[in-house]
Amino acid sequence: MKIDEIIGRTKDSLEARTVYAEPVERDGITVIAAATIAGGAGGGTGRDEKGKEGESGGFGLTAKPAGAYVIDHGELHWRPAVNVNRLIAVAGSVAVAALLVVVRVLRPRQKD
Repeated sequence: MKIDEIIGRTKDSLEARTVYAEPVERDGITVIAAATIAGGAGGGTGRDEKGKEGESGGFGLTAKPAGAYVIDHGELHWRPAVNVNRLIAVAGSVAVAALLVVVRVLRPRQKD
């Protein structure tokens, strides 16, 4: 695949239609899901010891739920997505850090 093709595919992948889902309407409420998307591309050319030239490259794309726009009776609301795993990890880290601080503060100082 040529470098120009990779860049073109990356550009095509990072569009608004990739970030926002098609609206879903039920019982007068419309929901439009949204995602956070990041991507990147890289490539290069080179020559081997026999003088043959070549080029290669690739690109990656990652998406995470960000939330949804909810339109209810003409009012627009943003409902953020909650990553429960991340919340648990952060809460655990804070608890361990607090425990270490408490142990450090309450431990009697040793005399030299």
